[in-house]
Amino acid sequence: MKKSLTILLSLLLIISLFTGCTSGVSGSAAVDTPASTTQESPVSETSAEPAETPETSPSAEIPEAESQGDGTNPIVYMTTDITPEGLMAVYEALDWTPAGKAAVKLSTGEPPNSNYLKPELIKDLVQLVDGTIVECNTAYGGSRAETAMHRQVAEDHGFTAIADVDIQDANGSMSLPVAGGTHLTENFVGASFADYDSYLVLSHFKGHAMAGFGGAIKNISIGMGSSEGKCWIHTGGQSKTSPWEGEQNSFLESMGEAGKAVSDALNNGENIVYVSVMNRLSVDCDCNGNPSEPDMHDIGILASTDPVALDQACIDLVYAAEDGQALIERIESRNGLLTLEHAEQIGLGSRTYELVSMDD
Repeated sequence: MKKSLTILLSLLLIISLFTGCTSGVSGSAAVDTPASTTQESPVSETSAEPAETPETSPSAEIPEAESQGDGTNPIVYMTTDITPEGLMAVYEALDWTPAGKAAVKLSTGEPPNSNYLKPELIKDLVQLVDGTIVECNTAYGGSRAETAMHRQVAEDHGFTAIADVDIQDANGSMSLPVAGGTHLTENFVGASFADYDSYLVLSHFKGHAMAGFGGAIKNISIGMGSSEGKCWIHTGGQSKTSPWEGEQNSFLESMGEAGKAVSDALNNGENIVYVSVMNRLSVDCDCNGNPSEPDMHDIGILASTDPVALDQACIDLVYAAEDGQALIERIESRNGLLTLEHAEQIGLGSRTYELVSMDD
């Protein structure tokens, strides 16, 4: 009897071990993440244990772009080191040198408490490329709707202390043609856009009340749009005077189209590169002076020559994060991924990419 009990317990132990191994395999396979991502631990934990809100869980609906690593897809470089040194490292990995006069496009941030990129983080890189910081006025009021006020915000936020600042639509707009657009045939950027030969686009990745998220594509479309250009994009080419008359999906697709116009104007993207910082990940944009406090951890800094690949990589990292539910809900509730889908369709870039860690 004692011998039989021993055999029975041994069999139960074997079954238990086998079950545990197989359930572990299926749990880790639930999420396909970029091969070189540094966010492996949170992904594994979220895959094995369902989140409280399945509709925003990483395993619920991961965007299709993945790291293929076959050498044919655009590369996105990444570091978890959110410091001036980390920023410099991902930029230098691009092996890109600006030709001629360089502009650095960023958001000066709406006062009083937006999460704009701080001058102490970006100073070394801005000065390395000898760049002029460029911005355009807003189309929705606030402290940056007029050039004089906008210049004051740039000074108050410390940008004039590290570089010259150009509000590009201070003297109006210029038109760029849109090739292959569904909604736009032209895009309106600041009149001084053409004064620069190369652009370094520094973006703070975060959520957005209307677009769902803001990254590289938003920075070169709405961000580079003059005041009337912003209205034009928001309304899908229907109005230059009001940003509130458009349809949501037309707005999202128009951002991709405006971004392509900018890329095409810069020698089909040769004279423009993109760096995105994933810190202070609020569901609200830096155009909001009092954004919601971030409820997820900082992730890192990413860089690419492809704005679609870069935004997709940032999106994938948010979906893979164990604490990204609020931002995911913001993105999905605004249908934000449509911008990436349309941008890829019209040839701005690729949603399939290779993620290369600079931390290895």
